[in-house]
Amino acid sequence: MRILLLGANGFIGSHVLGRLLSDPHQIRAAVRDPARLERRFPDIQAVRADLNRMLRSEDWRPLLEGVDAVINCAGALQSGRGQNLRAVHLDAPLALYHACVEAKVRRVLHLSAISADPEAGTEYARTKHAAEQALKALDLNWTILRPSLVYGDRSYGGTSLLRALAALPGFTPLPGRGDQPFQPIHLDDLSETVSLVLRDSRFARTVLEPVGPQRLTTAEIAQTLRAWFGLPPARLVPVPLPLVRAAARLGDRLGPGPLRTTAVEQLLHGNAGDPAPFVAATGIRPRRMADALRGRPAGAQDLWHARLFFLRPLLRFGLALFWIWTGLAALFWMPRAGGDALFRAAGIPEGLLAPAWIAGGSIDLGLGLWLLLARKLARAGALMLAVTGAYLAVLTAAAPALWLEPLGGLAKTPIVMLATLALLAIAEDR
Repeated sequence: MRILLLGANGFIGSHVLGRLLSDPHQIRAAVRDPARLERRFPDIQAVRADLNRMLRSEDWRPLLEGVDAVINCAGALQSGRGQNLRAVHLDAPLALYHACVEAKVRRVLHLSAISADPEAGTEYARTKHAAEQALKALDLNWTILRPSLVYGDRSYGGTSLLRALAALPGFTPLPGRGDQPFQPIHLDDLSETVSLVLRDSRFARTVLEPVGPQRLTTAEIAQTLRAWFGLPPARLVPVPLPLVRAAARLGDRLGPGPLRTTAVEQLLHGNAGDPAPFVAATGIRPRRMADALRGRPAGAQDLWHARLFFLRPLLRFGLALFWIWTGLAALFWMPRAGGDALFRAAGIPEGLLAPAWIAGGSIDLGLGLWLLLARKLARAGALMLAVTGAYLAVLTAAAPALWLEPLGGLAKTPIVMLATLALLAIAEDR
């Protein structure tokens, strides 16, 4: 079967792609970064598509040529920084589905969520629900899948947050009483569902809720993950919901990440369902979370990722604050006499001392703000390393005695470079 797949670079979509290739199918993946996907999956055709902009059916028609079915695994948590949730969840998919009607591509599989309920009160839930209703009204052989919490060998977003909470030393903080219900389903079981539903015409014009067999609370999931890591039991610490919501609002301001107001409200709304109808319809029996995790024991990389999860934003914030502080100090507070002497020793003409001082402070301040606000850190980090290396070379040549300075001003610089390299090494989620 020739399939157009949306969201193939994502947590769920990439796993679904791997499962479909084993059937095998011919896959055309519509993603924002085709080159990255083709490096991971060289046997597919990847095409560029931005759901924030492809809002008309004619935008999708070229991608449907020769296609037998469409699978939409694309999604986002909330709007911001170039991400329009209504476009990603509703407007672009609806334009695609209208294009399917026009192109006579009858089979459409739409991945939603069991928490796509307007009563949750989030833009995420409203747009997801609206997309379901709009698809149901079209003359297509659609199937809608509404899974609960999806977990797997890898983690992303909310599952990464749960792993990080579970891996904290000695205690596990929980939102409220930690009694929010989930029915977790493994990525393998969900991907098998996609494969089955795609090839079986019985599931046309049906809604399925793939959920695991066991209802677990947030606290029970954290304990299950902690046992998977091989860590001893930890004290469960309830965090008052007003404080959780305040932290989520701070997360909204800091940028992409799982600790967002949408994630909190969706968690509190609930993510559980009845597994019996799904099992009866498909014959698929999802595994209990503990059983699925036991089948792939945790390795060092899993524990490293969980323990670095909270350190990564702290490292980013700390480095940004360091650069902002040094820039402000150079521009407004530091005595210039010592700096001018270094500049003279470095060969800077007398008339350029003041501009050089202002330029140095401005560069530091700009780099700190860039690191704090950037969506991707590679360029900011690379420039930081270059600037730090230049500072180190110039100051070493101009005043090598600074290496022996009691407070270690110059000796600390390589440590800052190592911290920057560490941040760049863990900056991207794949």
